[in-house]
Amino acid sequence: MSRPASGTGFFWHERCFWHDQGAIGVFSEPGWFMQPQPASESPESKRRLKNLLEISGLIDELEVRKPAPASREDLLTFHTPQYLDRLEAGDQLGRGNAGEAAPFTRGSLAAAQQSAGLAVAAVEAVLRGELRNAYALCRPPGHHAEADRGRGFCLLGNIPIAVNRARQLGLLERVAILDWDVHHGNGQQDAFYTDPQVLTISIHQAANYPLESGGFEEQGDGAGLGCNLNLPMPPGSGIGAYDYAMEKLILPAIEAFAPELIIVACGYDACAKDPLGKMMLNSEAFGRMTQQVQAVADRCCQGRLVMTHEGGYSEGYVPFCGHAVIAALADSDIQATDPQNEEIAAWGYQSLQPHQQALIDSWVEAFFKQRY
Repeated sequence: MSRPASGTGFFWHERCFWHDQGAIGVFSEPGWFMQPQPASESPESKRRLKNLLEISGLIDELEVRKPAPASREDLLTFHTPQYLDRLEAGDQLGRGNAGEAAPFTRGSLAAAQQSAGLAVAAVEAVLRGELRNAYALCRPPGHHAEADRGRGFCLLGNIPIAVNRARQLGLLERVAILDWDVHHGNGQQDAFYTDPQVLTISIHQAANYPLESGGFEEQGDGAGLGCNLNLPMPPGSGIGAYDYAMEKLILPAIEAFAPELIIVACGYDACAKDPLGKMMLNSEAFGRMTQQVQAVADRCCQGRLVMTHEGGYSEGYVPFCGHAVIAALADSDIQATDPQNEEIAAWGYQSLQPHQQALIDSWVEAFFKQRY
């Protein structure tokens, strides 16, 4: 890998905002008793984040890149040919469902390939030493997509595609992937479950989505045993619980693994304003978690950190969370004042609760006993 770099990249493309799932609201597909409404996974939270970067001036401190979409060859590093054929057929028909709760219309495949291309380009730029770290404003998201199907609004596995391509190019061997979206990062888990060179970590609301995955007991298999860590947090977990989980388990696990690159599947649906999650984070919490992960990256992999945008369904609040993350990545003094940051922090049960501490402590003991 190349020498350490300075600078934060911001990877985006208008094409990603043009993905249209149809009028499904919070549901998987239209129905007789469901009045049509815009899909929850809409372009607005992402477009508003980019707009906020423009208004605050933070975007002027970033290296903005609009790379090419991922090629079919890139996609085949993770997905099966049969699955890609189904996506192409649906695109020609003008409408389809990629598997489970992943509807799409004509043009969605182009948006998904563009989204994967953002992740691919961001990872490569950081590994080649062109940038210290990077943020990819991916849409559609990717962390639920599996090799042979889409799931949960995700069509293509942006992170597995980017990691596998970088490994094929000889740019990467050992990587840690942290997913803090409120839903389980099943896509990364499935992609690397037997791989000892990839540490996958997911902190998420317990038994939300997917229902059948995300338990602590899922720790990898074969040579990859001990390289998958799930933290299924109780609904209602707040700033104190996330701080404790980061300090006691997530950050030590990443540092002990000593990766060459850290990737964060950066969802914002653990924020207090999200309609699809029941957690209580504010924008400041997301910024602080970013600073903590960057500090680990500085110690173990020359600062190499890539963040890919995942979920987050509050069109008004996601931009403040994303701005806090990107300002932390860029080590910038530019802030976008979040009018609800302090109010959320003052909510009841934001402090670490005894049942949360006991649960996390049990995970700490069990996980490090398993690995070491």
